[in-house]
Amino acid sequence: MRRRIRNYNQHENNSIDKEAIRRKILKNLLILAAAGLIAFIGWVIYLSLDLPSLTQLEHYDPELATKIYSIDGKVIKELYTQKRILIPLEEAPDYMWQAVIATEDHIFFDHWGINLKRFAYAMMINIAHFRYKQGASTITQQLARQLYLGLEKKVSRKIREWITAIQIERTYTKHEILEMYLNHMNFGHGNYGIQAASLEFFGKNAKDMTLEECALLAGLLQRPTAYSPVRHPDRAKRRRNIVLHNMWKRKYIDEETYYETVNEPVVVKPYSKEDEYGVAPYFTEHIRQELQDRYHMDLYKGGYSVYTTLDTRVQAAAEEAVDNHLPQLQKKFNQRLIKTNKLKRYLPKDLLNRIPYEQLINNESLVDSMANKHVPIQIAFVALNPKNGYILAMIGGRDFGESKYNRAIQMKQRQPGSTIKPIVYTAAIDNGYSPTTELLNQPVVLYLPNGDRWAPHNYDYSQGGPTTFREALRRSLNLVTARVVQEIVPPKTVIDYARKLGITTPLEPVDAIALGAAQVIPIELTSAFGVFANQGALAKPLAILRVEDKYGNVLEEYRPQLTHVLRAETSYIMVNLLETVLNRGTGYTARSVYKFLRPAGGKTGTTNEFTDAWFIGFTPQIVSGVWVGLDNPAISLGSGQTGAQAALPIWAPFMKTAHDTLELPIEYFHMPPGVSRVDICNETKMLATEYCPDIITEVFETDNVPTQYCDKHTGFDSRTIKSSKTKKRIRF
Repeated sequence: MRRRIRNYNQHENNSIDKEAIRRKILKNLLILAAAGLIAFIGWVIYLSLDLPSLTQLEHYDPELATKIYSIDGKVIKELYTQKRILIPLEEAPDYMWQAVIATEDHIFFDHWGINLKRFAYAMMINIAHFRYKQGASTITQQLARQLYLGLEKKVSRKIREWITAIQIERTYTKHEILEMYLNHMNFGHGNYGIQAASLEFFGKNAKDMTLEECALLAGLLQRPTAYSPVRHPDRAKRRRNIVLHNMWKRKYIDEETYYETVNEPVVVKPYSKEDEYGVAPYFTEHIRQELQDRYHMDLYKGGYSVYTTLDTRVQAAAEEAVDNHLPQLQKKFNQRLIKTNKLKRYLPKDLLNRIPYEQLINNESLVDSMANKHVPIQIAFVALNPKNGYILAMIGGRDFGESKYNRAIQMKQRQPGSTIKPIVYTAAIDNGYSPTTELLNQPVVLYLPNGDRWAPHNYDYSQGGPTTFREALRRSLNLVTARVVQEIVPPKTVIDYARKLGITTPLEPVDAIALGAAQVIPIELTSAFGVFANQGALAKPLAILRVEDKYGNVLEEYRPQLTHVLRAETSYIMVNLLETVLNRGTGYTARSVYKFLRPAGGKTGTTNEFTDAWFIGFTPQIVSGVWVGLDNPAISLGSGQTGAQAALPIWAPFMKTAHDTLELPIEYFHMPPGVSRVDICNETKMLATEYCPDIITEVFETDNVPTQYCDKHTGFDSRTIKSSKTKKRIRF
C-alpha cells in the first residue's frame, strides 16, 4: 500500500515537472517568437529607413534624354543613359495597356500593390524546381523596383519592394501608375518607355501602333535583350503570340482577332547608321563635347533641349556631294597604289601571311576593301552662313563609325596650299595696291620655317613678264604671289591679316607663308573666306543657339558675334578677284562642268606632292570649304590630284544643291560706294581711250582709280587704231 502511494506521489511529481517544463518551453518559445517578431519588425523598419520619401513618391522625375535639334526643327541626336520620351496614357492605344495587364498583372485594378496569392504560387513553383523559375511581382512592384530599388534578388530587396509598392498605390491612382509604368520600363536597345520604343522599332509614334506591335512591346518587358525583334525576330514573335493569347484569355480581343494577328510577321524599321549615330555625327559630337564640361552626367539624364544652327537639308547636300565623289577618288587612288606596287607596304603583315600579295591583287573587291580600310582618303567639310557664322553642315571624316576624329575642327597641322593666297592679296589690296598691280612672273627663292631654301615653281612651270594680281590669282601663280610677300607686304603683315580673319594656329613669319607654308584649321580658313562675302565682317562660327531645360526654361543663349576686320572696299575687291577664279580660272569647272552659275568666288589649293587638296568658296549666303587628303601626310593623293580635281568636285555640286534645296534667291555681292568700275587699257593699265585695242573693266578703290589716259593708244599712229567692232572688252 505504501509502495502504491509512493509510486503515485512520484508519478504526480513527474507530471508536475513535465507540465512545468512544457510551460517553460512555451514561455521561452513565446519570448523567442516575440523577440523574432520584434526583430523582424525592427528589420523591416530598418529596411524602410532609406526608402523613397512621400515627397519623392509624389514627384515622378525619371531620366530623360537630351535632344539636339537642327535649325529646321529635326531631332538630329539624343544623348541618354535611358532613352525616354514621356507621353500621357491617353496617347497610347488601349491595346498597349491591355497587353501589359493581361501578361504582367491581370488583377492590376483589384490589388493594393501586392498579389499574395500569386506570390505563394510562385514560391511553390520555385521551391519545386530548386531555382528561380517564376516571378510574382505586380506592375506596381515592378515600377517600384525600376524607380527606386535595384534588381538584385534578395529577400531584403523584396520586402523593400513590397513596402514601396504599397506606398505607390496609396500615392497614385491606377491610371497614373499605369502611365508611369508605360513611360518608364526598359524595352531594350537603350529605349525606355513605349514612345521611344515605338520610334526605335517601328518608326512611328506610340499612338499609331497596331495590335501586334503593342503585343510585341509588351512581350519585351520580361526579357528585352532575349526577345529583341532586331536580333531575335523568331523569339520575339513567339513571345508576342503569348501576349496575344493572354489578351484573348482575358477577353481584351476576340478569338477571330487573335487567330488573325498571331500569323502576322514581325516587322521592324530597318537599321541605319543614322539610328546609331544620328544626323551629322561629327557636328553633334562637337556639341556634346562643348556641353559635357558644363552639365556632366546630367547632360544624359536631364532632358535638355539643345537648339543648333545645323540645317539638315544643307547637311544632306554635303553628304550627297561627298558620297558621289569620294568613292571614285578612292578607287583611282587604290589603282595607283596597285600599279606602283605601293599598296603592299600599307597592308597588315598577318593578312599578307594568310594571302600572298600576288594573289590578293587579283581579287579586285578584296583589294579595294583592304585599301579603303588601311589607306582611306579622308574628308573635312564645313558650310557656314557668312552673315552670322551659323554652322550649316559639317563632315569631319569619311566614316564616324571608323574614326571620331573631327578633321573639320580638330585638324591643325595641314598646310593650306594656295588657299592662303587670298589672305596675301588682301594684305596688299588693303594697303593701297590694286588688282592691276604687276609683279614679275619669274623664279624666286624662299625660306621655309626650318630655315631651308626653297625655289618654288608655278604648277604648269610657266614663267613670264609683269603679271597683275588678278591674273596671278586667276591662274594661282606661285612666283608672283611669292614676290608679293618679298616686295610689297612682308610675312609679318600677312600674319597680322590672317589673325584679323580668324586664323589662330601658329604661323611663321617667313616668305614661304605666301604659298601655304603654314598650318590651318579647315573651319577657321573657311570662316576667313566668309569675311569677303560679308563685306569685311568676321562672323565667328556658331553651333549652339540655346539650351533649355525639360520645362522649357532657357539655360544658355548665344547670338552671332560679328567683328568688322576689313574695310568693305577691300572685301569687295577680293570678292571680285575670287569671282575670276571661278569664271575663268582654276575653279572654272564649277561653272562649265557642274553648272554652278550663281555669283560666287573661290580658291583652289594644293600642297607639295599632292598631299592636300582644298577648295573654299562662297556666295553671299553660304561659304563652304573642302579638304581632301590622308591622315598620314607622307602619303600623296597622287599626281594631278589638285584642289580642282579632288576637292572642287565636292564643293560645286554641294553649293548648287544647297542653294537650290533652300530655294535661296540669286543674290549679288554689294559694291560699296568707295569702289568704282572703270574701263582701262589692258596693256598699259591706264584709263582706256577709244583707240585702245584691248579694253577691260576693272574695279578700284575710288581713291586709287587711274587718273591718266592711255598714252600708247592715242590715235595718232594708224597702226594702233582698231575698228570698234574688233575691240576686245573684258568686264570683271
